[in-house]
Amino acid sequence: MISYGRHKIDSKDIKNVIKALKSDYLTSGPRVKEFENKLNKKFGGKFCTAVSNGTSALYLLGKALNWKKNDLIATTPISFIATSNCIVNNNASPVFIDIEKKTYTIDLDKLENKLKKKKFKAVIAVDYAGHPCDWEGLRFLSNKYNFTLINDACHSMGAKYKSDQKYAIKYADFVTQSFHPVKTFTTGEGGSVISKDKLIDDKIKLMRNHSMVRDKKFDPWIYKIFSTGMNYRITDLQCALGITQLDKIDKFVSERRNIAKMYLSNLAECENFVLPTELNKIKHSYHLFPLQIMFKKIRFNKKKIFEIFSKIGVRLQVHYIPIHLQPFYKKNFNINRKELLNSEEFYKRVISLPIFPGLKKNHLSKIIKQLKLIN
Repeated sequence: MISYGRHKIDSKDIKNVIKALKSDYLTSGPRVKEFENKLNKKFGGKFCTAVSNGTSALYLLGKALNWKKNDLIATTPISFIATSNCIVNNNASPVFIDIEKKTYTIDLDKLENKLKKKKFKAVIAVDYAGHPCDWEGLRFLSNKYNFTLINDACHSMGAKYKSDQKYAIKYADFVTQSFHPVKTFTTGEGGSVISKDKLIDDKIKLMRNHSMVRDKKFDPWIYKIFSTGMNYRITDLQCALGITQLDKIDKFVSERRNIAKMYLSNLAECENFVLPTELNKIKHSYHLFPLQIMFKKIRFNKKKIFEIFSKIGVRLQVHYIPIHLQPFYKKNFNINRKELLNSEEFYKRVISLPIFPGLKKNHLSKIIKQLKLIN
């Protein structure tokens, strides 16, 4: 089955992992620091902590920022549940802001309407599918209303904003990343927090390893904890893979963009489809290719389309069920769905098409041919 995304591993990746396997370290060793340094260099960070996955990156950042009960954190409902779960798991409250229709990212006008009425501790903005948010505008609002600005950049590694690949940490206070196999590059599982704040970075590094403090002043076997942490470590094996994968990120993004161009050029005349856009001075990284289908105008519903594609060996996906529609959030938070109509309409229409390096041309042609038959 052809899925919406997958990894691409070559002999250089395999050799570097084998080299790590033969070394003295399998878990927390020198490759972790080497990987963190490479991430900083590539994305413009001053400090970086690599962790077990993108979810733990978000959670640890919220904990390091001392989110607590009655703190309000704004984010978008069109994201993976980790983006909002990190808020709840740090005892704060999520406030969902609708997306705008062109880029499917957070709507700044609707965000400011909320900011005028309530004090927010932080905003987590998601570069959905790989298209950067309006980060200049978000930075302006952050300065004006005094909140911490976080870029959940799990989709957009390798993207550019105003021709700058290092834009994420330039505008945001903190950046979280995910290196899951369907992302731009992979460590298998893994994630990171990139920042400009040494104090927060030190806290995350400490919590990553059970909050254990070791000191030269202590006896050799002694460690002490002054707060609780857990094991959110990434391994040397994973970082060995990440080191060589990161070298290929621009190539991977280029391949994704070429696939996107094929979709865009071949489906442009399909009147019942809404294709993703790329605004001026933006380089979309196309982690996802979200296609909106005007179901009211065609003879198939979404479930039927999934069945049609499954029969030809293609596993479609949907990104995402709006988080505010999940039973937990409906039960525990007072959410006004009328304020999130764009998100809900987007969900009703969207499917994610396969897009990943190594997608064969004949498979891509088969997908496009079937889409044209549906239209």
